[in-house]
Amino acid sequence: MTENDYIISTCGVRSPRIIYGTAWKKLQTESLVRQAIQLGFRGVDTACQPRHYHEAGVGAALAACLKEGLTRAELYLQTKFTPLSGHDPNQIPYDRSARPAEQVAQSFKVSLRNLQTSYLDCLVLHSPLADADRSTEVWQAMEAIVDAGGARQLGISNCYSLEYFQSLHRSARVKPAVVQNRFYAETGYDRELRAFCRQRGIIYQSFWTLTANPHILAYDKLKALAAKYGRTPAQILFRYLTQADIVPLTGTRSEIHMREDLQIFDFELTDEEHDAVTALF
Repeated sequence: MTENDYIISTCGVRSPRIIYGTAWKKLQTESLVRQAIQLGFRGVDTACQPRHYHEAGVGAALAACLKEGLTRAELYLQTKFTPLSGHDPNQIPYDRSARPAEQVAQSFKVSLRNLQTSYLDCLVLHSPLADADRSTEVWQAMEAIVDAGGARQLGISNCYSLEYFQSLHRSARVKPAVVQNRFYAETGYDRELRAFCRQRGIIYQSFWTLTANPHILAYDKLKALAAKYGRTPAQILFRYLTQADIVPLTGTRSEIHMREDLQIFDFELTDEEHDAVTALF
């Protein structure tokens, strides 16, 4: 990836404009992450949530790639603290009876061990907490990790309420630098939330981008652009998003699709084409 294929957050952290997602890959995680990195991916997203992620598999893949000559500084690595409600009761990576702040600290330690790293480029709150006091305690515990040098920036995922996010942004001492959400019609594609992020230099990451939008991929306009550039409709959509400063996550298991995902930086939509795609949402 070239320098133009990266984006800088409000915290000054550089991340790739496309990130490899590792959910639901189980024992295939290590081989798929290693393949993705070898092909050129430089950003990896995971979570300390055994229910949906195999975080240790990500760490094993990273360790193998580092032995092959890659440096840790070349990689953007983010993982998540998952609140108790998001876990399989039989696979909780921290003491379920501990205070929220201690749960964050324990989860973070497990992540560092799993990922075989001394720091994270981003620590993400996996989902908002309904209880305001617990939410504050969790975010302050994450801020303490940033203070200690364990994470370079913080983010939140599955946050679809602009009001909630604005409140978090106002109250936080370490402001969220990343929002990672499903990108789909049910939430209006987070238009207002994305506008708020754009005004403040907060990076918006999209997941479920292709799965949730087969109707977008089927539009004649997208197909026409795909034909013009000799690309797939998925490549056109991903390229559109990166030009709109949205960072898509891709979780493909296909080597062909991995290569195609990385090739989106080999062309650029015109302003008129970009506006035409915007009108589809």
